[in-house]
Amino acid sequence: MPFSRGKKPTTSKIPKLHPKGLENQDGPQTKRSSSSPQGAPKKRTAFVDITNAVSQCFLAPRFDSDDVRPAHKIELSNPIKKKDPVKKLQKKVSVLSKNDVNSKSVINSEDKLEELKNAEFKIEKLEEPSSKAPIPPHLQPPEIPPEFDIDSEHLSDSTHTVEYAKDIFDYLKSREETFVLHDYMADQSNLNSNMRAILVDWLVEVQENFELNHETLYLAVKMTDHYLAVSQAKRESLQLIGSTAMLIASKFEERAPPCLDDFLYICDDAYKRSQLITMEISILQALNFDINIPVPYRFLRRYAKCVNAGMDTLTLARFVCELSLLEMEFVPVRASLLASACVLIALVTKDLGGWTKCLEFHSGYSLEDLAPVVRKLHEMLISPPDSKLAVVRSKYAHKVFFEVALIPTVSLETLERFLK
Repeated sequence: MPFSRGKKPTTSKIPKLHPKGLENQDGPQTKRSSSSPQGAPKKRTAFVDITNAVSQCFLAPRFDSDDVRPAHKIELSNPIKKKDPVKKLQKKVSVLSKNDVNSKSVINSEDKLEELKNAEFKIEKLEEPSSKAPIPPHLQPPEIPPEFDIDSEHLSDSTHTVEYAKDIFDYLKSREETFVLHDYMADQSNLNSNMRAILVDWLVEVQENFELNHETLYLAVKMTDHYLAVSQAKRESLQLIGSTAMLIASKFEERAPPCLDDFLYICDDAYKRSQLITMEISILQALNFDINIPVPYRFLRRYAKCVNAGMDTLTLARFVCELSLLEMEFVPVRASLLASACVLIALVTKDLGGWTKCLEFHSGYSLEDLAPVVRKLHEMLISPPDSKLAVVRSKYAHKVFFEVALIPTVSLETLERFLK
């Protein structure tokens, strides 16, 4: 088949058949054959060949019954036979009759469904009072009297988690039973209470220099006490234990905790990196990797909210509580009880009243529970300060902390009036 020079042959898929004379017309499903230049032989495209071949398939010769030769008359056989109008009408009638039957059955089924729904609705109405099962107690919201509700004012602020605030602090208080300590210093052959006080005083300085959260400081002291309660320690390793506990607490509480090299630096490179990592593993194993220990600082803020205490009153309670970290006699005291006693001393010192019903409701402690701890804290405050343990007092004597360390301690007689 001849093609014009420099051009490729055009091919196409087989199109649909069209009546005669429409092969070369433009349409959505046909292609126009390219015209040959003047003087060149007329080019026949593959489209025309295929169309002619297909059309010849439908032009069949007619044979007579007695002669094998084809007759002169050639008829075009139509592949699509005409349907008999009588049969077509019969089919229409049968389809209509079937539709009528189907529509009747659909209507009947819809009526039955409505009857069943009405019957089920009546049964549900009858069974409604007995089908309601009681809600388990742990799924019920805590019942807080309106006069003791201190969270509803922050209902629009999601950061206060008003729906779970009471449950969270009840849970923290219940976890205190898991972390009850005793006076372990009698079991330590190489340590004494004074050494521990010096370590805690140094940890307060570390917290201030690194600008860490107060929760980090309290948690570090708690982890140190729990580790020393189950492990024997030497005097030379006491600073390593405290700095490692502060590292773990920083990882737990801080958004951007100091790195390990920072703690090696504050120890004046007295320990190696491997020693700090080994001690970290040892502390975590001793605590069974459970370091979510309730600390007094969290309860301080909660209980100060019960009486709408100002920042100066809360800071005074924090000063008393942080000063108690140095004393070994407060190690066995539960965090919530210690925080309650510190809040009461701050309220009496500021002349803001005593222990209220709201505080008793949220803390769970009465004045009888607080009295022994309050007296011990008062004795600590009136005792002469040790010159070697001056970091806490100097910290809270700053203006940033309202100079609460310089406020005179309330007298024991005044305090006893509020304990009755």
